[in-house]
Amino acid sequence: MKSLRGESLARVEIDSGGIVGDRAAALVIADGHARTGKTYRGKEDERLHRLADDATAAAIAAQRGVTVRCESAAPHYFDDSPISLVLAPWLADAQRLCGRSLDVRRFRPNLVADAIPGAECERDLLGAELQIGARVRLRVTKAIRRCVAVTYDPESDAVDPGILRALAQEREATFGVYCEVLQPGTVVLGDALLRV
Repeated sequence: MKSLRGESLARVEIDSGGIVGDRAAALVIADGHARTGKTYRGKEDERLHRLADDATAAAIAAQRGVTVRCESAAPHYFDDSPISLVLAPWLADAQRLCGRSLDVRRFRPNLVADAIPGAECERDLLGAELQIGARVRLRVTKAIRRCVAVTYDPESDAVDPGILRALAQEREATFGVYCEVLQPGTVVLGDALLRV
C-alpha cells in the first residue's frame, strides 16, 4: 500500500506496470484535509511509513481529524514511475554528505543493488538499459527528486531535516533513479544487475 511500511522480498514478479502488488492500494482522503480526494501520504502524516496495515493507518489519520478510505488502483499508485532503483555507492555518498549512517528504507526504493560499473551518480545511468537476471529489462528514465519523506526515520518518531538539506545542497535533492519496464519477468534476491 502506498506510503505504508515497505517490505523486503526475496522474489518478485515484474510486469509492464512494475512490481506486481506494489502500491496497488492507497489511503484516499475522504474528509478533514485540504487534499480531499487525493492520497494520504507521509507528507500529511510522517507516522505512515512505520505502519503495516491500512486499519491502523486510518486510526492514526483519525487522530489528526482526517477520514481516509482504502482504494485500489489499476494498476498502481505511483508518484512517477513503476520502478525505483538505488545503488549502494549512491547510499554511501549520501551517508558521507549527511555524516551518518542512513537506512535505505528512508528512500522507499523498489530495488537496491550493489553497483553498476561507471554509475558513480544517477546521471551516469540516465537513458541506460539495465538487465536483472536472465530476463527483466529496464530503462532508466530520470533521477528521483526527493521530498520531506526522506527525513522520517522508518523505525521511530525521529525526523531529521538535515538529510534533505544535505541532499538539496550537494545532490540537487536527487537520490536514486526511476525506471520503466522494457521486459517483464521474475527477479530473485542475488540476481545480477547489468548495464546492457
